[in-house]
Amino acid sequence: MGKNHTRTAAGTSRPRGSARAVTRRVLGGPLLALTVAGAVLLTGCGAGSGGNSSDGADKSGGRNLPLPAPRQPTGGAAEGEKQGEQSDAPEATPSADYLSTFALDVDTASYGYARRTLAGGRLPDPSTVRPEEFVNSFRQDYPRPDGNGFSVSVDGARTDDGRWSLVRVGLATRPADSERERPPAALTFVIDISGSMAEPGRLDLARESLGTMTDRLRDDDSVALVTFSDEAETVLPMTRLGDHRARVHRAIAALEPDDSTNLGAGVRTGYATAVHGLREGATNRVVLISDGLANTGDTDADTILERISSARREHGITLFGVGVGSDYGDALMERLADKGDGHTTYVAGRDDALTVFCDQLPQNIDLTARDAKAQVAFDPETVEQFRLIGYDDRKVADEDFRDDRVDGGEVGPGHTVTALYAVRTRPGASGHLATATVRWLDPASRAPHEESGSLETGDLHGGVWDSPSSFQVTAVAAYFADALRSGDARWNSLPGVPPPGELASRARALANLTEDEDVSALATAIGQARDLDVCSGDCAR
Repeated sequence: MGKNHTRTAAGTSRPRGSARAVTRRVLGGPLLALTVAGAVLLTGCGAGSGGNSSDGADKSGGRNLPLPAPRQPTGGAAEGEKQGEQSDAPEATPSADYLSTFALDVDTASYGYARRTLAGGRLPDPSTVRPEEFVNSFRQDYPRPDGNGFSVSVDGARTDDGRWSLVRVGLATRPADSERERPPAALTFVIDISGSMAEPGRLDLARESLGTMTDRLRDDDSVALVTFSDEAETVLPMTRLGDHRARVHRAIAALEPDDSTNLGAGVRTGYATAVHGLREGATNRVVLISDGLANTGDTDADTILERISSARREHGITLFGVGVGSDYGDALMERLADKGDGHTTYVAGRDDALTVFCDQLPQNIDLTARDAKAQVAFDPETVEQFRLIGYDDRKVADEDFRDDRVDGGEVGPGHTVTALYAVRTRPGASGHLATATVRWLDPASRAPHEESGSLETGDLHGGVWDSPSSFQVTAVAAYFADALRSGDARWNSLPGVPPPGELASRARALANLTEDEDVSALATAIGQARDLDVCSGDCAR
């Protein structure tokens, strides 16, 4: 089912409302969602609760309740109209089979760009707010698996809104034991040197970060540099660092802004350079650093990626985007990364850039899982309605869960992925609530593996604000994102949203409790959004 439809309990689909220009309400509205800084760019530069999991390849969890989609698509008539009382809570949407399937996503660019926009005194455009990227921007305390693959945790808490609960599915990979264990990296940096990159915080930031990163990569790593403005040029072919760091530093220092932005030419030349310098046994990646404001040549993500499809498919070269600049082409960069089997992150300043390039990139250059997908099966005996929060562009047809030809997400070591659901239980329901299963391919052998976890109604926390602090952070992040895109008819609000003043207070209390700088930054962003709130009426709540 396409991303522009939602599902109802009767199994019917209806188009979402079309996007429209609206007066945006921030913290005073339906809900606020947030997805903090999770998995950054390439996955690295330097150095749950309530879930029961089972290991093994190709296994599904659950009992005789809804299981992940069968290996072959099944037919069947849709159920009749939903029985029982009509919900006066936000519309949610389970299908007749009560399955929800999506590709894993560790992007965080949406949250980073929202923070940058709010700090600049503006509200972000609702179309750039992706709740899953707010939620995935924060560290989580999910159990880690003993070996390669994922652990699966499922927990939840009841809200103050009728029978609605928030249910969290948490996936985690094992961190690398040491940076030395990873394979060598062959990184092709494709750098935007168009005129717009002359703005402070763009090309200057890229130069500084790349220079520091060059000193931190290993001798057996390789780096290539491609620049683009109106045309693209390989200024440094794939070069083993070893005794050649000075050569790499000179190439980085020589980067200067030029003319227009032919992003398509840059990506094509970048992939050609990566293929030419392909290293067997190494992690081969293209890293695109740009403000995403393409204005020359190919400007459509699908067209750009089609031109380099063989490099992606035959050689497994993934694309990672690093967004910069106060004016940022979020839609193009996000589409390129999603369709290029990669991720995006956004860097707002020097600290962000050094974290991405110098702390995370070297540590997590390796991949733990390819084409990873998750499927959550809700029990129709206990669940009346549900809705996945975010992942609008990452939804996968239920019958494609085990079709390994269908793209999923790429996840590195030490990552966590969080998915949050709004779930309405049936009156008086008790027992099994949901089973979550993740499926992925081993990066080397392409062998499929699965892991599952489940949740019972009795394991739900009595209230969101009585749950563990990590769950509260997830809820605050989601409520924040929801508030930032409220007023857009494409999305329904979340249940149990607190008034804006209370949400800001909750975030600040969590920042003090956790002593986490990321949570503190979230509280600051919520306060800035509240101050910029342009809604009327209930704004003053």
